[in-house]
Parts: sequence; C-alpha cells; structure tokens
Amino acid sequence: MHCPSCNYYDTKVTDSRVATDGLSIRRRRECTKCGFRFSTVEEGEILDLTVIKRDGRREPYSREKLATGLKRSLEKRPHTIEQFRGLVQKIERDIQRRRKVEMTSRDIGELVMKRLKGFDQVAYIRFASVYRSFQDVDSFTKELKGLGRSRRSTLLEP
Repeated sequence: MHCPSCNYYDTKVTDSRVATDGLSIRRRRECTKCGFRFSTVEEGEILDLTVIKRDGRREPYSREKLATGLKRSLEKRPHTIEQFRGLVQKIERDIQRRRKVEMTSRDIGELVMKRLKGFDQVAYIRFASVYRSFQDVDSFTKELKGLGRSRRSTLLEP
C-alpha cells in the first residue's frame, strides 16, 4: 500500500479491527518513510461471476454498476454512506450465497429489489419502475398497491 502523503511504497499495519458492519476490516497504517498515519478499509469482493444480460450478452460482475443503479434510485433520499455500503454488501452477500458462476441480470435485479424494499420504499419504486419497465399507469399502480399490502401485513405482525 503506497503512502497517500509521500507515495512511498511501504507502509506497516499498526492496528486492525472488524468494522461495525461486520463485513469489512478497518486497518490503521503508518508510512515507514515519513511516518504519516492513515486508515484503509478492506472488503471482500465477488470474483468470477458472469452476468447474463437480457439480450444474451455475458459480462463480468461489476460492483460499480450495482452501486450506480442504487445511487440513482436513492437520489435525494435520506441515507448515510455507511448505510449505502451496508446495502451493497448485503446484496453482494445474497449473490454469493447463490454459489453460482453465472447469474442473469434479472436475478440480480430481484435481489436488489428485495433489499431496497426494506431499505427505502421510495427508492424501491424508483428502481422497480426502471427495472420492470412499467408500460402504463396501471402496472405502476399495481406495484404500489402490492407495496402497501406488504407494508400493512408487516405492521400487523406481532
């Protein structure tokens, strides 16, 4: 790891802790040349997953694409950076639990919607409207009614 202050190639780890989310490791580092101290966060990443697009094309999984789609749906919605990172990590954990080397973009989209539904219902509707390509007001209204039903049933459960 290069020092962000002097760009020296060698740093040492002075402390390591599991982050509060339990899904990453926070490391405190010090440059062996200039003594500058800084922190890094290490997260696991999905490797060797191929995404099969709707048109049949195949491409490697991209965390950036997932994050971009989520950012669009969460635009101007209240959330912290930590909550956003946690959401991305939970979605990726759901993907990893499938233990597949290939997944359709449709399957990934369904996992995203499942997580978004509990995270932010407005963002869920935004994502669903693009993902499901609502063709008319009726299909959009049907999705909203379904969201209302699931919310009421959740509130009624003991």
